[in-house]
Amino acid sequence: MVNNPDPGLINDDIRPATDAERHWSVLNMASLWVGMVVCVPTYMLAGGLIEQGMSWSQAVFTVMLGNIIVLAPMILNGHPGTKYGIPFPVMARASFGIHGAHVPSVLRALVACGWFGIQTWVGGASIYQLLLVMVGDGIAGPPLAFLGINAAQFICFLFFWGLQVALLYKGMESIRVLETWAAPFLIVMGLALLYWAWATAGGFGPMLSTPSQFDPGQRKEGQFWSVFFPSLTAMVGFWATLSLNIPDFTRYAKSQRDQILGQAIGLPTTMTLFAFIGVAVTSATPILFGETIWDPTVLLGKMGGGFSIILSLFALSVATLSTNIAANVVSPANALINAAPDKITFRTGAMVTAGLGVAMMPWKLLETTDGYIFTWLIGYSALLGPIGGILIADYFLLRGATYDLDGLYRKQGPYWYRNGFNPVAMVALFLAVLPNVPGFAHAAGIVDSVPAIFDQLYTYAWFLGFGLAGVIYLAGMKLMGDGQTPETARPGPSS
Repeated sequence: MVNNPDPGLINDDIRPATDAERHWSVLNMASLWVGMVVCVPTYMLAGGLIEQGMSWSQAVFTVMLGNIIVLAPMILNGHPGTKYGIPFPVMARASFGIHGAHVPSVLRALVACGWFGIQTWVGGASIYQLLLVMVGDGIAGPPLAFLGINAAQFICFLFFWGLQVALLYKGMESIRVLETWAAPFLIVMGLALLYWAWATAGGFGPMLSTPSQFDPGQRKEGQFWSVFFPSLTAMVGFWATLSLNIPDFTRYAKSQRDQILGQAIGLPTTMTLFAFIGVAVTSATPILFGETIWDPTVLLGKMGGGFSIILSLFALSVATLSTNIAANVVSPANALINAAPDKITFRTGAMVTAGLGVAMMPWKLLETTDGYIFTWLIGYSALLGPIGGILIADYFLLRGATYDLDGLYRKQGPYWYRNGFNPVAMVALFLAVLPNVPGFAHAAGIVDSVPAIFDQLYTYAWFLGFGLAGVIYLAGMKLMGDGQTPETARPGPSS
């Protein structure tokens, strides 16, 4: 394994995975993605594109293309995880430095905490809708001061939060088991929802007949590209989070083939299928209820009572659990462990994540599709895209897909740089984020206006940050003469 590691840089949670622990197959990796993809935010994402004016085919194509694009960094960043058995924070030590790795891992962790809160809110909302069906509107009271939601909504939110906290004590292996069993159930329930909308609306014809608002004769003719490109960036940004910390999971894969095929089968195909379900059902809601309903928790509350709604809300809860625990807890937990391996365990990190998820008041992020897609998704993609560009440029282009495994767990080694920080990576990250800051400030309502060029740059936030950071990092490392050559590195235990 690792020879003479620094005790302050390693513990059982972030050490290289052993051969016995590497038993995740193609099926396990694909199931992981099915379990993470099938969730309410994915459904709301696709439905939100229709609300922005797209037709169902435009919305599904945008989702599919975005996920094919993000699959590339997902597989590339998954490679060192499988080869060396290391999690994301340890991988980041090679490019950012032993201490500098805290910067990308904490930034990724903060986004995960926000997503944990969003998913927890969705799970609590499904319980709230079930209560409304069972006992009526009597539980709906006035919004609480400061929170902006009523007491029953907040209690349901906290209940679902507590349920997840209890499950988090089971550890990583329970995540693999949960995803494997949840995946087929969630696909069946998604198809059942699609069938219900099809049967009730009278077939796919009426459901998918709503034209694009960008077609000739519609009110937004000629404005398609102004919505398509930021929406595509948002689709990439949706999983830009996991494209960084995917080594947290691929470190348990049997081989590169398992992680590559598993991700290729599980991510773009399931996202496209569930996007179609989301836009098809959303397109059916004006026919069924006289209004567009893009939130499935609200939709389920209007479907009527009985066993069907209970089963549907149970499925929604399983979907939320399977996504939240895998996608939004592992990364921040590992980031905290990396900060103090001798003091923090996975459970401790998970509890901190859960607490921050509540404090971020996630219901405010989902109030509008503009806030969800154009502020939240694109905003954090501007932050995470540059990190991905640096990681991939460092591993594949600078080091020839080779690390010094021992050096990743030593202070006085090839990744110490300047007092544990790689200044080149820090500068590259800062410069790549900087062009997108004015556009984000405008989208978030922090400033009233900015020069048009900054709004245009923000439209391509992830792409701009990813490419710019990679180029600056490579140029800086060559100029500074830093970087470990492949010939001096010790091979990993698995290829």
